[in-house]
Amino acid sequence: MSWLIALMGFSVVATIGAGVWLELTPRRLPSPSWLKGGVLANFLVFGLALAAMLMMGVQEVMAAEPIAGAAMEISLGKGLALIGIGLPTALAAIGAGIALGPVGSAALAVIAEKPEMFGRTLIYMGLAEGVAIYGLVMSILMLGKI
Repeated sequence: MSWLIALMGFSVVATIGAGVWLELTPRRLPSPSWLKGGVLANFLVFGLALAAMLMMGVQEVMAAEPIAGAAMEISLGKGLALIGIGLPTALAAIGAGIALGPVGSAALAVIAEKPEMFGRTLIYMGLAEGVAIYGLVMSILMLGKI
């Protein structure tokens, strides 16, 4: 399994290296074809290594002897319930991030023209961020039910 982790690490480092190289070199149109193929190959290697590591991990878990104690208290249903409880927070945070992008850029544009509008723009930013807080509150309330 360690060779898969090393392969994934190499793939990530190679992809980051390609990004740094593209950032530091002057723009040439079109970009080299070997670079496009290399980045695609790195993503493919990373995905295959991740899938192989998941399969090996599943095999190790299935082959392990049952452990008595607190670790075996979580059933499949409870695990799925915990994932379902985390979904509102995750989706609300994604929604808040999508909302904060345009609201934040518009707020900065307004503040640049009229600095006295800072308070109003801060309220709009807080309203967009409130979506994530509502998702967190829902997750906490649902966690209390199990």
